[in-house]
Amino acid sequence: MKNEHRAMTECAAEAARIARGVIPGQLAGPTPCGEWDVRALVNHWVLYTSYGLEHRALRKPLPDELAARDFTADAGWAEQYAAQLDRAVAAWADPAVWEGEFDLGGTALGAAHIASMVVKEMVVHGWDVARATGQEVRISEESAAFVLKVVEDNAELYRQYQGFANPVGVPPTATIFERALAASGRDPHWTA
Repeated sequence: MKNEHRAMTECAAEAARIARGVIPGQLAGPTPCGEWDVRALVNHWVLYTSYGLEHRALRKPLPDELAARDFTADAGWAEQYAAQLDRAVAAWADPAVWEGEFDLGGTALGAAHIASMVVKEMVVHGWDVARATGQEVRISEESAAFVLKVVEDNAELYRQYQGFANPVGVPPTATIFERALAASGRDPHWTA
């Protein structure tokens, strides 16, 4: 739990920083996520990496009204996202939350596994948002290695549900984070 929560805390702070860097005029722009524009991507990112993360810790389902909400319609969405990320990270500070399992449509996954997958979403979709809006992701090598492991451990599951494209080749000089992006089917050098 200690390493996972440390990565979660760092990655949540970076996600909040990236969100604050998105300007309204960029919301209709393209993203590395194919058919999603920045607005659709941000709404997915906010929903699952902040509200979804907190609701997982509390063992509560996400309310339907959150899934239908356009978070970007509020001018203060980035600050609201940052505050919600803080609540989510705080909810996972209790060691007991990391125990037990979640039933995901007939597949049981441990709480630590689920939390790790959400942190991966926070970073990888954070990169998608950052690239689409002219920003960079800044995480430690330790967190990058954490994300790479989560990507590698879950790549086939994500591909089964069209969450990842096929892996992209990268040179041997690629950073750990670039390797994580490539393993998730993203071109680390994507530009709009």
